Amino acid sequence: MVHPDNADAGLQPKVARFRAILHVMASILIVATGNSLLTTTVSLHLSDPAIDPQVVQLLLTAFPIGFLAGCLSARLLVSRYGHEHAFLAVAAFAACGACGYMLTQAPAVWFCLRLINGFAIATLFVVAESWINLYADQKNRGAYFSLYMLMTSLATLSAQLLVEAAGPGSPHLFEIVLGVILCGLAYARLFGAPWPALRVSAAAETVGTGSVHLRHRFGVWQLAALAPVTVVGVFQAGMTNMNVYTMTPIYAERVGLDAASAVTLVTAFSLGGMLAQAPVGWLSDRVDRRLLLLAQGLVAAGLCAAIAWPGLHSQILLLGLFFFYGAVALTIYPVAIAYANSQLDSRHMVSASGGLLLLYSIGNIMTPGAAAGLMDWFAPQALFLLLGSGAFLVAVAACLNLSRRRSGGAKLCLESGGCE
Repeated sequence: MVHPDNADAGLQPKVARFRAILHVMASILIVATGNSLLTTTVSLHLSDPAIDPQVVQLLLTAFPIGFLAGCLSARLLVSRYGHEHAFLAVAAFAACGACGYMLTQAPAVWFCLRLINGFAIATLFVVAESWINLYADQKNRGAYFSLYMLMTSLATLSAQLLVEAAGPGSPHLFEIVLGVILCGLAYARLFGAPWPALRVSAAAETVGTGSVHLRHRFGVWQLAALAPVTVVGVFQAGMTNMNVYTMTPIYAERVGLDAASAVTLVTAFSLGGMLAQAPVGWLSDRVDRRLLLLAQGLVAAGLCAAIAWPGLHSQILLLGLFFFYGAVALTIYPVAIAYANSQLDSRHMVSASGGLLLLYSIGNIMTPGAAAGLMDWFAPQALFLLLGSGAFLVAVAACLNLSRRRSGGAKLCLESGGCE
């Protein structure tokens, strides 16, 4: 029998570690809200019919280019300056970019500002995700990462609420963006405590700033050999998020639903994912994550098949299916990331985070065109047959990971007992 005092002594360090990261999560929430609001504000300005469509197309291509640059360079920034300083520097860079939108509407300048916007968002995500994975251990990585995913979801929701409060046509949206990002910087630098120290493996060298010295890249191909379920899961997450949010209104219109119903379906999808983050994160710390990903892939594929079922016109049933689909599909990403990082040496986590975020962005960018083509050639329900196929591939990849014989020499994880 465990003595109550011993149980309390074991619980206190866990509570202290959890409380120590709350201000980090708050900084991420505020800065991510500003960046999400900036993306929405720019999109609203570009929807003006007076703007040349070719100019709009050019400006839209700038963001993914900047995002790609952020994915590739984040590792170097963290190596040189450390996670906290890199986060603050990029947030300040994003604030400077927000100022630029208020000074001019010249397309050439806005192209550069969109590059900055994409670069800042990608870098902030890589810095935050890699820091969380380094700070966490095998017993709480899923819970911490789910908390982070909840912060990013709340940031997106908060940005939309700010747009609604100010009005989509408000001339002060860029000023609000700047104010939010500066509030995040002020909180992180002046009011919040320093980021907790990382428990880095002895194999990783540290520099004077406390950052991890990352001399070795860990690319997507290496990660695919180590954890194919993560590579497939991350790509599928990017594909699902972009297609559900952008193609659901088209799907709804073609199956006879009005615009309000389309918004309700997307809201149900988002709400399901947000509410499921905490319980799925808790569960992923207590069961084999490969089994959890196998179940998620199969359930998500089944829900997609149900949504695509011919003759399904009940809005209440669709609402429930979208809610549960969001609860499953939007939690694949954190579980897949947690599984991969449980296998990695701490030296490779930042590099792997950048590669995975790049893969996520490829899923975002490449698949909407394919989804639109399938919907035109076959039927609106083809959208969910495509998404269901991606979810089924997650289950197949999980089976591949499960079928491998455990070989201690093949693992890159250095923590005793830390690998699944």
